[in-house]
Amino acid sequence: MLDSMPPYKPGKAVVSPEGRSYKLSSNESPYGPLPSVVEAVARAATEVHRYPDPGAVRLTEALAERYDVPAGHVALGAGSVAVAQQILAAVGEPGADVMYAWRSFEAYPLLADLSGARSIRVPLREETHDLDAMADALTPETRLVFVCNPNNPTGTVNRTEELRRFLGRVPGDVTVVLDEAYREYVRDADVPDGLALYREHPNVAVLRTFSKAYGLAGLRVGYLIGHEPVAAAVRKTLLPFAVNHLAQAAAIASLHAEDELLERVETVIKERTRVREALLSQGWTVPPTEANFVWLRLGERTMEFAAKCAAVGVAVRPFDGEGARVSIGDPEANDVFLAVAQAFV
Repeated sequence: MLDSMPPYKPGKAVVSPEGRSYKLSSNESPYGPLPSVVEAVARAATEVHRYPDPGAVRLTEALAERYDVPAGHVALGAGSVAVAQQILAAVGEPGADVMYAWRSFEAYPLLADLSGARSIRVPLREETHDLDAMADALTPETRLVFVCNPNNPTGTVNRTEELRRFLGRVPGDVTVVLDEAYREYVRDADVPDGLALYREHPNVAVLRTFSKAYGLAGLRVGYLIGHEPVAAAVRKTLLPFAVNHLAQAAAIASLHAEDELLERVETVIKERTRVREALLSQGWTVPPTEANFVWLRLGERTMEFAAKCAAVGVAVRPFDGEGARVSIGDPEANDVFLAVAQAFV
């Protein structure tokens, strides 16, 4: 079975002949951690001869306080992708169906395969989750549905009423995970905070991460907020000590510095607007995005475009035969990318 499974392909860095390198392939924050977070990590580093708190009690309590939820509704993992694997370890089994849109986050099929569950992929409609089609595709064997909102790699969103209509069609024994890795970048007022839907539906859980807006991709810490027994099952499937001591300290410090961090998010959003508007003026079709990246539907020219970007040191995330996802970087990186796009269109 493992021999037939394609590996996960992370975004790569490239270097131009002149030595330039702009990594716009992994949706990372272009900014380093805040000084207060660096200080917290430095203090925690003096204690790395000790095992981390296996229950991450302080971080769990900080998240519970931040979102006004019971601590028992919070479950942690080494990044949101690890939490997704924990969810599948809890509910996935041979004969079970796991549903998600396609294309969406490319780890979903890999994780479903590892759990032994069968994937049900529902094609996007106009680069967005087709929730009506997903509801139509539910089977008696469906145990889990992922809804990536904003969607990775297209950046598109589903809005409040369509999500509520969809959830009204999902049986109560089917867990719906709203994957909100890019929630902090959303500015469309009609895109619901998944936690509001979690409060309304016992079968809804929300998946988030410190990797993107909080800039802690290298430390790997993500979390789920969901009702019992989902959150309890996710905690049970966490490997002991998986969320390391430095990650816990950095995440807590990041929550304390949230206002300052979100100022950086606003800077990324302004650049997102500038990049998309520039691409539109160049003649590209770019779906509205609420994430920290843009999506270019390139079809058979995808790999050619990625190669043109790589030649000047810009790494993008190509999906062969489909398109390229391009993260929003700092203004210099974005300008180099836009020059390549202008010449290619």
